[in-house]
Amino acid sequence: MKQITSIQNPFIKTLVLLQEKAKNRKQSGSFLIEGQREISLAQKGGYEVETILFAPEICSESAARKLSKSAELIEINTAIFQKLAYRDTTEGILAVAKTKSMHLSDLKLSENPLILIAEAPEKPGNIGALLRTADAANLDAVIVANPKSDLYSPNIVRSSVGCLFTNQIATGTTAEIIAFLKEKKINFYCATLQNSTAYHTQDYTTPTALIVGTEATGLTQEWRDAATQNIIIPMQGEIDSMNVSVAAAILIFEAKRQRGF
Repeated sequence: MKQITSIQNPFIKTLVLLQEKAKNRKQSGSFLIEGQREISLAQKGGYEVETILFAPEICSESAARKLSKSAELIEINTAIFQKLAYRDTTEGILAVAKTKSMHLSDLKLSENPLILIAEAPEKPGNIGALLRTADAANLDAVIVANPKSDLYSPNIVRSSVGCLFTNQIATGTTAEIIAFLKEKKINFYCATLQNSTAYHTQDYTTPTALIVGTEATGLTQEWRDAATQNIIIPMQGEIDSMNVSVAAAILIFEAKRQRGF
């Protein structure tokens, strides 16, 4: 088994750049995963894991071997692990995995899909929370319109607690996604303050997409004009909006309720 003991090792330097730079992840088509559960979920989700690195002072070799499968196994020291790890509590194990295509055409939808679409989400914590909610509801897909963040950033991998790997995910422009929904005859409901009706009055039992925007600016006019129906969650306090992941969860589980869970 290969061992690396120097932070100055060229391979380790490459991994540091993968952790820190979206440009390097895009160019190489690779990214880092931390933690046994996250690595396991990535493998289950069909991600190709190329390399497993473990620090024996924290993670046993037997635990690393269980996850390595066909991947190369490399022993590293604690100093290297701490240099590469985004979190302090990730069990002394990391993986290098290949990114997946996120084209709309790659999505495999059921006959009666339920989809979440988020337009231009920026905060990794919100994106992670949206992915966790989508996993909890077993949605057909999550689509990100006009993405502003690299979905393979360590922040999003961490905040999604592995749900980046358990959801079907696609990206595209707003125009591309609207065209996709219309082609697939999927009704779509936009959460917005303007010209909206109460969300619980709509029928989500047919092919449905639920669209949410950012807390700061909401959805663009393009979405609001094209929607099957604009919807709103009635607010009874002083403010007129809530966290995007909370709003998405309310809408998603109303749709799940209508579908009998």
